Amino acid sequence: MRLIWDTLPALAQDIALLIVLLLPALLTGVLVLRGYAPWPLLRGFFGRFRWSAALFVLLIAISTGMGIGLLAQERGLRRGTAQAADKFDLIVAAPGSELTALFASVFLQPSDMGLVSGAAYAEIAGHEQVSIAAPLAFGDSYGAAPVVGTTAEFLRHLSEGQIEGRLWQDHAEAVVGALVALETGARFTPAHGVGDAADPEAHGGGHADEEGEDHDEGDHGEESHDHDHGGTITVVGRMAPTGTPWDRAILIPVEFVWEVHGLANGHAPDREAQIGPPFDPEYFPGTPAVVIRAQELWANYALRSEFTRDGETMAFFPGAVLSGLYRVMGDVRQAMSLMALVTQGLVAASVLTGLFILTRLFRRQIALLRALGAPRRFVFATVWAFSAVLLLAGSLLGLGVGWGAAEVLSRIVSARTDIAISALPGWTELHLLAGFVTLAMLLSLLPAAVVLRQPVVDGLRS
Repeated sequence: MRLIWDTLPALAQDIALLIVLLLPALLTGVLVLRGYAPWPLLRGFFGRFRWSAALFVLLIAISTGMGIGLLAQERGLRRGTAQAADKFDLIVAAPGSELTALFASVFLQPSDMGLVSGAAYAEIAGHEQVSIAAPLAFGDSYGAAPVVGTTAEFLRHLSEGQIEGRLWQDHAEAVVGALVALETGARFTPAHGVGDAADPEAHGGGHADEEGEDHDEGDHGEESHDHDHGGTITVVGRMAPTGTPWDRAILIPVEFVWEVHGLANGHAPDREAQIGPPFDPEYFPGTPAVVIRAQELWANYALRSEFTRDGETMAFFPGAVLSGLYRVMGDVRQAMSLMALVTQGLVAASVLTGLFILTRLFRRQIALLRALGAPRRFVFATVWAFSAVLLLAGSLLGLGVGWGAAEVLSRIVSARTDIAISALPGWTELHLLAGFVTLAMLLSLLPAAVVLRQPVVDGLRS
């Protein structure tokens, strides 16, 4: 049986599991309602007690929807971070924390990192299996946008060639991410540091000017010398949206980053105007990270082994580091799933209590039915069907609430991380909801049975 199950496609397994979880509820409904049609009577009950029923449905929807939304958000976050690292096949950095290097290189988080030397970079770039060896230079910004020095080859790779305008042709030109608030032709002066502390306007630095003039901020001009590089950059292009933190980055030739920090620009004095590789190892100031793209997929593994050297460089797959994070997140997901199950159990208990309370609302109507000679099983079926309709309505509405909660959480997380996150309820959440529906419908047999045990006379007197 297990062998047959393992041969089924993932979609077939998900559908089969959903059916198995719902089957007890379906069989219960068939057995309870067999031979009876209590729907006209139920319409009367819902019309008379519509506000109590609506409140009950709303409570079920909120309790189930929040669990669904949180689980869907966790899955969406994993998918979004994996997509953000998709263009980074292999990263080489100075020995240290792979996680720190990952956050700095892929997610553009400010970090203190060592430098890969010119000799090490030359060996990487000259390897026969390396098609792209892009140095990344961090540490500067314009407002909240990090300024990253790199090569045109990596820019084309990152944007898949989709650039509005053109690539840079001079050291002092830039291509901005899709969400950067600078238009093509704007000029700006970058500042040391990242974030508000480096905001040119906050610290008196020059600001972007559409006509190409770089203005000072009056009384703060003296302070600006502590923050501005003094190099004005012109925006010449814009990348298409990538759904990653690079959408808020400003990309410039790595040579300009080195130059404004008073370093050699990677080329010999007679070639200082050159942009991009090849770089001269003697004039290569060092780079925090090198993004590698291999000629062949299999070569990445050989390159990782070759460029992982004690005391010199480390090479790692961003996907492998993220997998370690996912394992931690997987533990969190298991904890969240357990909490969701416990919550659903508490909700089911609350539902059971609520159903007992609701059945007392129409105790007199049930007693009247029994006094008129209605079969006991018909009364039982009517009470159970009333509960089942409330549960189904609340669960379906809860799916919508979970969908909306996941969408809201996705927007909040995307705004804070610049990672495009799409979190929609999937099969896992549907399975959780199906299990809750079945459990609640089985529990709703109890209040239906209790109604039959109540004396008819007491019900009529009430």
